Parts: sequence; structure tokens; C-alpha cells
Amino acid sequence: MIIPRPEHPNPQLERKNWLNLNGEWDFEFDFGNSKKASGILEKKDWEKKIIVPFCPESKLSGVEYTDFIPAVWYRKVVNITEENLNGRVFINFGAVDYEATVYVNGKKAGYHKGGYISFRFDITELLVIGENTIIVNAVDDVRNPLVPRGKQCEELHSRGCDYTRTTGIWQTVWLEFAPAQYIKNFRLYPDAENACLAISANVEGEGEFVAEAFYDGKSVGIAKKKASDSVCLEIALSESHLWEPGCGRLYDLKLTFNDDEISSYFGLRSVKLDDYKFLINGKSVFQRLVLDQGFYRDGIYTAPTEADLIKDIEISYAVGFNGARLHQKVFEPRFLYHCDKLGYLVWGEYPNWGLDYSNPYALESMLPEWCECVERDFNHPSIIGWCPFNETWDFAGRHQNDALISTIYRVTKHMDNTRPCIDTSGNFHVETDIFDVHDYEQDVETFKTNYDKLMTEGILYERFPNRQMYSGKGCAWVSEYGGLQWSEGDRDDAWGYGNAPKSFEEFVERYKGLTDALLDNYRMFGFCYTQLYDIEQEQNGLYYYDRTPKFNPEIFKAINSRKAAIED
Repeated sequence: MIIPRPEHPNPQLERKNWLNLNGEWDFEFDFGNSKKASGILEKKDWEKKIIVPFCPESKLSGVEYTDFIPAVWYRKVVNITEENLNGRVFINFGAVDYEATVYVNGKKAGYHKGGYISFRFDITELLVIGENTIIVNAVDDVRNPLVPRGKQCEELHSRGCDYTRTTGIWQTVWLEFAPAQYIKNFRLYPDAENACLAISANVEGEGEFVAEAFYDGKSVGIAKKKASDSVCLEIALSESHLWEPGCGRLYDLKLTFNDDEISSYFGLRSVKLDDYKFLINGKSVFQRLVLDQGFYRDGIYTAPTEADLIKDIEISYAVGFNGARLHQKVFEPRFLYHCDKLGYLVWGEYPNWGLDYSNPYALESMLPEWCECVERDFNHPSIIGWCPFNETWDFAGRHQNDALISTIYRVTKHMDNTRPCIDTSGNFHVETDIFDVHDYEQDVETFKTNYDKLMTEGILYERFPNRQMYSGKGCAWVSEYGGLQWSEGDRDDAWGYGNAPKSFEEFVERYKGLTDALLDNYRMFGFCYTQLYDIEQEQNGLYYYDRTPKFNPEIFKAINSRKAAIED
């Protein structure tokens, strides 16, 4: 059988010795969430099969069950050699939605809560030479107000801007074989101005830590240091190649610690806010972003192939965007790797929808996984900002708990002071580096008049003046607009923002008018158009759900890519 998604899932932390566990697994539904008590860990004959890493709701999983699924079970038998057990063996999960418990040979290996981030367990002591049985239990409830669900629909059928749910394993599962003394994790701090790279790492054991950088296969710097538990060192780079929009210029990085060796990479770039400008490598760059929600027709949350990940970046470039808000989902590291390679600007976000922001326990539900997100994706040069919340609407008539928003903002800044953080995109801001608004006004003249006031009076148009107000200072932008609906054929369930254009000419004229209003505004550092492609009933993409273009991409490329007023 051909293994789906065979590529290494995390090119920033890649060891040579690893085993992809994707493919066919035994599978069972657990509608009563009771099968552990009824003996599933000892059960011989399981009822179904599933193709991992695709969720059971998806066509590619071979299951395609789209009703609510409270719990599921997976089982796979893996052969382990004597050589594999010479060091440490880790089982890694790209993501499991929502609560995951892992068993190896009938014993509990670990538990993880959070449906969007990677995690791993050291299972060395639970393994034996020969056949080993791995069992995974996933429990999920998108209707629980303390479970962040993103755009997974809380109702039986998709509607509006909520779509088919995802349960259980939805990213690659793999085993990783490391020496007894190994590199646990590391952070990279590129310094574009001084052409150097600082590295902070944690290790298991004692020995020499070596870091060597390469560009186009040529060694451009090396640093060594004795390490025990942790180590910090700096590589002076003999060549400076800046990472910038549209051009990744990545350096390769080899890290070794005794017998452990990791392949990684980095980009040399800086990010800074200067009054109302967003600077990349000291240059004012207008962010021509698009909303990308990371859904696929046959895989739902999971791209069918690596080529599909790359294609989403390519089709965005084709219509003149230079980046994306990765919206209401934590995207997989392999996608971020291609953003890094292609110089594609992205904002790291979190799927906060479904969470009751008025509940004091919401902090406990979100903060641990959000911290894991920031930690895992810190080293990606393509991520130029964080956005933990999006549109924190009132929940059951109750206002958001402002302390929740400000606490997560402050923790984010504590974990990463190299990037700006938007506390809650659109509304309702509490404490933020950048003030943004969402506006789906469809009348071009009204839209332009509202935002021209930012230039003439320093006033950012606000639809909720009783809840938030721009101070007149600092960076501001419209981070959601447009949403023009264009459906193929007659669809009773087609959904978009505002009144749909009645002709192709009207669509282009409105798109251009709205976009020009932001490009010509010298106080705007960017825009984000909704959205790149249709998703199920939401028919407001520039592409259909299968990623074929609705119109000639060159039309939108010409509109989007012209020089903005704020650019140098």
C-alpha cells in the first residue's frame, strides 16, 4: 500500500531515523465513549479500517461519516528492531482532535489535550523487540463551550462560514529514533542587521553541541560549545542573504550533539513596527494578504498531498497576494515550511471560535495549547505576527472576559518579543500591538469614505465604537474585507457577504474599488481579502473549492500587486 503523506512532517526538526505510521489502521467508533470500560484495549477483532492521517469525516479516510462523533479508537501493529531500542523512541502526532490518550502494548503512554498542535511521547520503556500494538483514543465535542472548534460546525449540517467537522487523527503519525543523549528542542534568533544566528537549545545529557549553517550547499558559519541540559551559542555568517516577501533564501542548518544530528533551516529577516508602518528588513512592506482557512474537499482539514499545500501558496501568488491570514486553524509545519521557502507572509492564528470568552475557565482551555503553538512555530521566518483570537463576539449575551484576552496577549509577548501580536482580530480589542478591523461593506464609495478619514483625521472607521476605539497612533489595517459571492450554477445554500455581484464586470469593478481604497491609503500597512477559495457552501473565494480559478487570475494580480501608498 502507498503511504499517504509520506514526507517528513517537520523539516525544521528532522532526524534521519524515523518511521512514518500513516496508512491503514484498525478503527472503531465509540458513540457512548465507553469502549475502554468494555475492553477495547484487549479486543482482537476490530470493526473497521481507516486511512491515517485523514479524519473519519473525510472521503480520503475511507470512512466518510459526517454526523457527530464523540469518541474514536485507532490501532496499529508496528515492528521494532533491537537497533531501534539502542536509544530513545518517540511517537509523534501532528495533531489529534481533541483529547488524545495513547497506549502502547496495553499501557498508557501519555495524554494530550488540544486538537491543533503537535505532541510526542517517549515510549522506549513500553516497547519490545518485534510486534508492538499502538492504540489511540480521541474524544471530541465541538458543542462544548470550553472546546475551541474553529470553523467546525456546531450543527448537524454545515452552514454559513462553518464547515464539516474533524475528529481524531488528522496529521501524520511517526516514530522517531534518537540516541540516548539527544537534542530536545531549540530556538533560532536570526539577526539580519549583524548577519548572525543565535541558538538556544535544550539537550538530554552532556557533550559538544555543534551548529553549522550552509547556503546553497556551502558552509557559511559554524559554532561549537560544551552543553549540559541547555546551551546558547551564536554563528557569525560569512554571507548575508535576506529572507523577504517573494524570495525565501533559506539557510540550511545542521545541529549535532554527540551522536544526535538534526537537519533544520532558518531565514535571515527582521520584523518591526514603526509608527504606522510594518517594516520587514527595515523596508515598509504592504501586506497583500488573503484569508486561507486550510480546508480541502476530500481531506477536510488535511491536504491530500504535499503538492496541495504548495498549490495553495502558488494560486495565492497567481492573483497578486503576498501572504495569508492562516484563519481559525493551526496549520501544519510542512505548509509553513513551503511558506518559508517561497517567501510567503503569514499570520499564526488559533481556532478560538466555539470558546466561551466570558467563562473564567476559558483560559485553562486555550492557553496551554496556544503556548505550544507559539513554541512549535517560533522558528518559521514566514510567520510575521501572532493572532490568538479572532472576532470575540458576545457569548450567550455575555461580553468577553477582557482579562482572558489581555492575559493571552501578554503571555504571547513574553514568549516571543520578536513579532507583533494582535490580541483579537476585528473585535473586541483589549491590549494589542496592532489595531485591525473587519468590514464587509460592499458599497465602494461608502467603504472608501470611511477609511479615508484615517488619512485626513487619524480616525479609523469603527463599527463598534461603544466597544473599541483606535487611538489614532500606531499600525492599523482592514484585516478582513470583500467576501464577494460568486457561485457556480444555482445553489440554494450558497453563502457570502452582502449582495452578490450580478455580473463578472460588477464583480471586478467592486473588487477593484474596495482594494484600491486600501492600497491608496498611506496609513494602511496592508489588507486581507476574504477569501482564497470557496469552502463548501461559502462561495466567496477567488477560486472554487477544487482550486480552479473563477476568473482569469491576471485580472486580480494587476489590481492587487500595484504599489501601495505606504510602501517605500
